[in-house]
Order: sequence, then C-alpha cells, then structure tokens
Amino acid sequence: MPNLRKKLPSANALFVFEAAARCGNFTRAAQELYVSQPAVSRMLSRMEDHLGVRLFERVRGGIELTENGRILYRKISEGFNGIESAIREIEARATGVESVTLSVSTAFTTHWLMPRMSRLNQAFPSVDLRFQLISGRIGGPLVDVDLGMRFMREDEIGDNSVLVMPETLLPVCNPRYHETSATAAGREQGDTVIVMDDGERGWHERFASFAAHGRRAAGMLSFNDYAIVVQAALLGQGIALGWLNVVSHWLSQGALLPAEQEVVVTNRRCCLVWPENRPLRPVVADLRDWIIEETRSDMAIVDRAYPGLKLRDALGGTGLVLDAVTPS
Repeated sequence: MPNLRKKLPSANALFVFEAAARCGNFTRAAQELYVSQPAVSRMLSRMEDHLGVRLFERVRGGIELTENGRILYRKISEGFNGIESAIREIEARATGVESVTLSVSTAFTTHWLMPRMSRLNQAFPSVDLRFQLISGRIGGPLVDVDLGMRFMREDEIGDNSVLVMPETLLPVCNPRYHETSATAAGREQGDTVIVMDDGERGWHERFASFAAHGRRAAGMLSFNDYAIVVQAALLGQGIALGWLNVVSHWLSQGALLPAEQEVVVTNRRCCLVWPENRPLRPVVADLRDWIIEETRSDMAIVDRAYPGLKLRDALGGTGLVLDAVTPS
C-alpha cells in the first residue's frame, strides 16, 4: 500500500478514473461525483502525468480507454467490486438482510415473478430484492446489478451465464377468446393480433397452423411494453405472441391457452447472466438456481397440460430434457 500511494496523485484519483472510464464521458462522471467537469479533467491529467502514460483518447461524443487505460480499469473494477462485496457481507452480518438487484423485463416481473412472490419470500426471507426493469426488449450491459435475464446465442453463453431455457414462442389467448375464435362466426370475423412493436408485426405468419386452419389477422393492437401485451391477452382482447419464459405461469394455471397447438423454438437462449467483474455471491447463485427450477417446473406442467404442443419434442434438440424436471 505505501508503494501504491506513491504511484498515484491521490486516492481520489482512483474513483475519478473509474467513473470516467465506466461513463465514457467526463461530464457524466462529474455529475455522478458531484464535481465540475474541469475538475475531473484536471485530476485525470494529473494521473496520466504521474503514471507517464495516456489513459484516455478523446473521440467524437466522449472518451475511449487506451490499452493502458483498459488494463488499469479492469483491475480497479475488480478491486472496487471486491470491496463492495465485502461491505455488503458486513452489512448482511449486521442486519441479517442481503440486497439482490435483478435486471429483468417488466413482463417477466409482472407475469412470472409476482404470482410466485410469496414462495420467493419463503425461500429467501433475508433477501431485499430490487429491480432494474426494462419495458421493451431485454438487452444491454449489466450495470449495478447482481443478476440479469438476457437472450443470447449458444456461442455467447460463457462462464458468467447459465441457460434457463431456449427461446420458445407460441400464440396465446384467454379461454373465452379461444372458445369464440373456434366458432364459424369467430373464424369469419378473424383474429385481433396483439403486438409489442413493429418488429413483431406479422408474427402469426411464423406459425404454419394459422394458415392451415384458415385463420387471418383482421385487426391489430400494438403496445410498447410486453407486460401490457400479455395483460391484453389475459383480458381477452386478442391473440398474442407468447414467450414461454414469461407466460408459462398463466399457461400452467389455465388463464392463457395455446391459440394453436404449435411452438417455435429459435436459436436464441434465455439465460441468467451476472457481471464478469463482480463475484457471484452465494445468495445470488441460490436465487439464480431457484428461478431456473421454477421455470422448468412450469414447463413440465405446460407439457403435461397441452400435449398437442409436443413441447418435449420441440426442446429435445436443444439439450433441455423435461423428463429431468419435477413439477412443484
């Protein structure tokens, strides 16, 4: 530590450097640190002069780390995350409560997690669960969270991610809509198709059973939040594209039904991911495993309730075996 102090203009330089590197912008770093932008710039210039190397390059719209800057940032991030983890552990020992932050969609939280919140609280009575909610398509880096749900390609799954289930899609509607749409009048009237954004317009054309059974889209409802898409389907407003990792609870309860006995399994994988530079705490690992177990339990129930979907066969080529799942 005495040698480290000699290598830096001040200990505060570490915090300024970390904020600037993470934000990619001196102004945003200054706002986070409650100092002026020139103060950040001066501190980092002093740090570069002290070390004798450049740590940043100015680029259009912000800054980029040099190779030396990336080396330093990686080690500082590891150190800061280790310190934060230690402080959390100390706080947990003092209070008996550990906070865990999830980065998930509003739809997953509303339609999958909330219905089983009492079970989660029973399983983790000493966890203060917090959320970083995403209203549209889930994605982006994991910042200031412990665990996130993301869709990834097979070759993107690494040491800091684990498979929950393959991306599995099916058309869903509520029982009343399903009954009405099956009548001659319902077929003649056509379907109201519920979509999340322009990227999903025409999603029903991906299912061969739609055309095979003479179904057509007569109207459309569009929302920018998938939680509302699912809610509209629950209320009988139309037929929606169901992501099984979100709608599995309502399918297992019978509040939603497969509008057609067909699923599409894509080449993407629904995964739980944790930051590479943050140690995975035991309580986070336990919560991760609980979500996976609950999800696959739902899938086993759905497979038994709707054998026409042939879910077991559809997932067979992905390496996920439902036979190994014991429904709760």
